[in-house]
Amino acid sequence: MNRRATAEGVDQNPLLAMLLMSSAMLLLPVMDIAAKYLSASLPPIEITFGRFFFQFLISLGVAVLTGRLTRLKGKQPVVNAMRGLLLGTASVCFFTSVKYMSVATAISIFFVEPMILTAMAALLLKEKVGPRRIGAILVGLLGAIVILRPNLAEIGLVSLLPVCTAVLFSVYLILNRLYPVRDDLLTIQFSAGLSATLLLGAALTFGGLAGIEGAHFVLPTASEAALGALIGLISFAGHGLVVSAFQRGNASLLAPLQYIEIVSATLLGYLVFSDFPDGPTWLGIALIVGSGLYITHRERKQKQVSG
Repeated sequence: MNRRATAEGVDQNPLLAMLLMSSAMLLLPVMDIAAKYLSASLPPIEITFGRFFFQFLISLGVAVLTGRLTRLKGKQPVVNAMRGLLLGTASVCFFTSVKYMSVATAISIFFVEPMILTAMAALLLKEKVGPRRIGAILVGLLGAIVILRPNLAEIGLVSLLPVCTAVLFSVYLILNRLYPVRDDLLTIQFSAGLSATLLLGAALTFGGLAGIEGAHFVLPTASEAALGALIGLISFAGHGLVVSAFQRGNASLLAPLQYIEIVSATLLGYLVFSDFPDGPTWLGIALIVGSGLYITHRERKQKQVSG
């Protein structure tokens, strides 16, 4: 599952931006594949806890080594904490979904996010959305329905979790529009890791005390803990690559590259789990990707007109 962010103060370099974004889209599905592998023995909420806990530790370690420890509080501590809570909850939804469906299918459904974001921006931020983008939203949602239908029949409502992930991530991006990022990447990584770790740690504690199945802590083996640390490292590195890409290239250039994630997830899912999307799933993917690209195109045209 990819992350989008923007930042300022770095010279534009479109070619490097595309390379960074492509690298992130090739790397991030490795995290999801590892999470699916661990979900056979560990609860998804614990896997997510491990992801953010190790991200927190890595961020803290980098801050100590670079002498930036005192800057980790940031200029927007409350907003940064909210970002972490949203990302933590979204990740629980996504990691739970890949326990029951292929990573490529879950990522494909998640990519209704541009449609949901556009609709939410129109409703909450009063952004103007014309009939063409409304049509693209409907086509993208149709693609999601095509993918979801067999999964709903086979695994039930859990197949809707990638949609929940997309909704939560859209809220995260809306929050970024309302409160533009004012802190550096390390501070954001640290804040997200800390707040999500506290949230998920509390949830695991409560789940254990209440005896809630799937929401309790299971002592991992050394290899499972190492894989959890790898997930945290990939999260840290992948997010850094995406942010660095958006610092050096504009969104209209980089947005199409996010769909590389579907290709890499499909390849890795086939190699590790022998999962491969069927014909109807590819049709749904085509509808979602086409709609996302069209929305990106229309947003670019609108900015050119307003600019």
